[in-house]
Amino acid sequence: MKLKAQLAGAAALFAVMVPAACATPAGQLSAQPGSAADAPITEAEVIAAQNAWGNALVEIATTYDTKGIEEARKVAEDIIEAAYDYENRPVLFKPTLAAAPTTFRTTAEGALAYFVGQNANFPGDTGFALKGWRSFSIDNAAVYINGDTAISMGNVNMTDAAGNTTTVDKTWAWTRDGDGSLQIVLHHSSLPYSAN
Repeated sequence: MKLKAQLAGAAALFAVMVPAACATPAGQLSAQPGSAADAPITEAEVIAAQNAWGNALVEIATTYDTKGIEEARKVAEDIIEAAYDYENRPVLFKPTLAAAPTTFRTTAEGALAYFVGQNANFPGDTGFALKGWRSFSIDNAAVYINGDTAISMGNVNMTDAAGNTTTVDKTWAWTRDGDGSLQIVLHHSSLPYSAN
């Protein structure tokens, strides 16, 4: 079940492509040498991927509020499939509010449980993406790029429907997929340290 095939209107939120100049006449990216799949990642693509993640979080939350858990779960499944590289490898995902023995989410099942809960294998998960998020902003401390790999570190500020803002420290890493999109291969999130 591919997001890009099923949710054409939402695909732009999750699949960050290189410029249209690298596209084939049909509008699809070529996987031939010298194509989008081989292009170095740019900082603009990293920022677009970060914004896509924030928009996806808001979409899951608003879908849950307006259509319920089953629809929110479908949206989250599609987002995880499109944005994270679980199809090809374990993803190094450490969510903000996760504790042993399920601290690290190296499978898509673990990521989905974190975002929408309701999985007996992850009993501590209540659904981080279901907390009424309505907007976000991202403040990068730095972005590191090396060819087809990019890493960012900074703060993500998420605001809920009541106007409350939660800030998390976040590190992401991406690689470029064969179709040219960026895929998350590392996602580490934690609450900022407080001495109090």
